[in-house]
Amino acid sequence: MNGGEALVSTLIAHGIETTYCVPGESYLTILEALRVNRNRIRLVLCRHESGAAFAAEAGAKVTGKPGIAFVTRGPGATNASIGLHTAKQDSTPLVLFIGHVPTREMGREAFQEIDYPKAFGPLTKKVIEVMRPEDCAAATADALATALDRRPGPVAVVLPEDVTEGDTRDETIPAFVPRTPRLPTEPALDAAAEMIRRAKHPFVIAGEMIGFEKAHDALATFAEASGAGVGSAFRRQDVIPADHAANLGNFGLVLAPFQKEYWKDVDLAIIVGARPDGCTIQDFELLRPDQGVIHIFPDRAAFHETSPTVAIEADAKPTLEALTRRLQGFSVPAERKSWRDKFRAEQVRFAAPGHDPKAKTKGAVDMAQIVIQLGKRLPKDSSIVNDSGAFASWFHRHYPYAAPSAQLAACLGSMGYGMPGALGAQLARPNKTVVAVMGDGGFLMTGQEIVTAVQQKLPIKVIVCDNGMYGSIATHQYRRAGRDGLYGTVMNSPDFAALARAYGAAAWTVSDTAGFLPALEAALAHKDGPALIHLKTDMRDLNATGPQMAE
Repeated sequence: MNGGEALVSTLIAHGIETTYCVPGESYLTILEALRVNRNRIRLVLCRHESGAAFAAEAGAKVTGKPGIAFVTRGPGATNASIGLHTAKQDSTPLVLFIGHVPTREMGREAFQEIDYPKAFGPLTKKVIEVMRPEDCAAATADALATALDRRPGPVAVVLPEDVTEGDTRDETIPAFVPRTPRLPTEPALDAAAEMIRRAKHPFVIAGEMIGFEKAHDALATFAEASGAGVGSAFRRQDVIPADHAANLGNFGLVLAPFQKEYWKDVDLAIIVGARPDGCTIQDFELLRPDQGVIHIFPDRAAFHETSPTVAIEADAKPTLEALTRRLQGFSVPAERKSWRDKFRAEQVRFAAPGHDPKAKTKGAVDMAQIVIQLGKRLPKDSSIVNDSGAFASWFHRHYPYAAPSAQLAACLGSMGYGMPGALGAQLARPNKTVVAVMGDGGFLMTGQEIVTAVQQKLPIKVIVCDNGMYGSIATHQYRRAGRDGLYGTVMNSPDFAALARAYGAAAWTVSDTAGFLPALEAALAHKDGPALIHLKTDMRDLNATGPQMAE
C-alpha cells in the first residue's frame, strides 16, 4: 500500500463520502486510489481550486463531517486558501490536502514550493507536513479529528510527492473515533441559570455551533423555557425558524432601528455557540459594561472578546439542554413575555416589505417581492446559498428561513462562494432544493463551476442578481459622495443566460418583477441539471434598507 492509498482508505474508514479537487501531478497516487474506490467515495472535479474548497466547506456545514478538497502545490494551494479562511471564520471542519514537491527538494525554493506552516498557519487550526509514507494514514486521521475537535475549523495537510508514492510497509488504518463532546460544569450551569432567572430582559445570540451540533430544537426549547428573545448571528438565520415567537431578527452588518431599541433594554446577553465575530457584535462594540454576559462556546479563546460574567467552555446542545432542565418550574415573568412579544411584532413588520420608505424600489425588479415569492414557493427545507454582495441584504431582511441548513453562506463574506457552495450543499442534500444566489460580481469570480453542476447532473437553481456593479462598495461610495462618487465599481455584465446555456445549463432572463415567478417555476421544473435565472436589477436600488440612489 502506498501513501496515497493509505490516505484514501483512511477517509473511507472515517465515513467520508464526497471529495472535491482540481487535479495535479503532485498527488497522482491519491487520484488513482480515488478512482479504484469510486464506488465508495465520490470525487467531484471542479474548475478552480477556490471552487473545490468552497464546495467542500459548504458540504461540511450540512453534514457536520469534515469537508475534503485536494489541490496541487503553490498556485493550486494559494487559490484554495480562500476556503481555509472561510472555514476558519465560519468554524467549519475542512481538510485541504496539498500535493507538494518531493522531500529532497523542500526548503530550496523548488518549483511552486511554499512554506505552508508560515503561509497557512494563521488560516488554519493546524498545518500537518507528512514526511514519510508510513505516516499518511495517521496524519489523515489526525487532520479529520483536529478539524472537528472543540471549535471546528480547517486543517491543511502537506503531502510531498514521494511520500504519497512510497510504500507504507503497513496496511493498518486508524479507526474512526467520534468527536468528544465538551460538557458544561455544574457550577457554571448553576450560575448561568440563576442569572437567567433574575434577568429582566435576557437575550440570546445564537451562532454556528447550533448548526454544527444540530441543536436547533434545543435552542427553541430553551427560548420557550426562559422567555428570552433570540437573535441569529451573522448569516446564521436558520438557527431558529423565522416564525418562532422568540425570533427577534438577524444580527448583521447594521442593526435595524427596532433592534437598537430593544438592545438598550437587554440586561443579560447569552451568546450561544457563536464566536464574537465583528459583524454580529457590531465591530466589537455591542456589549455594554452594565450587561451580564453568559458565553457558551467550546473554545476558551472566544471569551477574550466578550469578557463573560459566566464563561461556559462547552458545546451548545448539552449546555442548552442542561439549562432548560434547571429552568423547570420557572415561571417566565409577564413583563418579559410582553417585552418579547412587542419586539417580535416589530421583527414581523420589518421583514414584510412596503413599510419602509427608505427601501422603496426604483427599478422594474423589486428585490423584496422576489424574495417574498421565493419564500412562498420554495419548500421550507430548501437551502439558500447566498454569495456576498448588496443583493444579500434583501435575503437577510425578507427570506423566511424555516429549517436547519436553510441558510448556507460565508460568515467571512467571501465573494464567489455562492455557485461552488451550492455544489457542496446539493451533493450533501441530494433530495432537497438548493438555490444559489449571487451578484454579477460574485458569479464572474466562480460562476464557471456551473459546468461542474452540469457534469454532475445537479439540479441547482441559480439566481444572478445583475446590477452592473459591485453594489456593496458602491453603496459606501454613494453615501460618501453621491452618484459622482461611483468609481472602480461599475462594470459591464455579459448575457448571463446565454453564458449559462453555453455551459450546458437551462436559463431564463427576467427584467421585471412580474416575470420572475414564471421563470422560477420553469427552473424548478428543470430536473436534468442546473437552471439559471438572469435577474436584471437596477443599480439605483442599492440595498434592502436604503438609501436608494437618487434619479
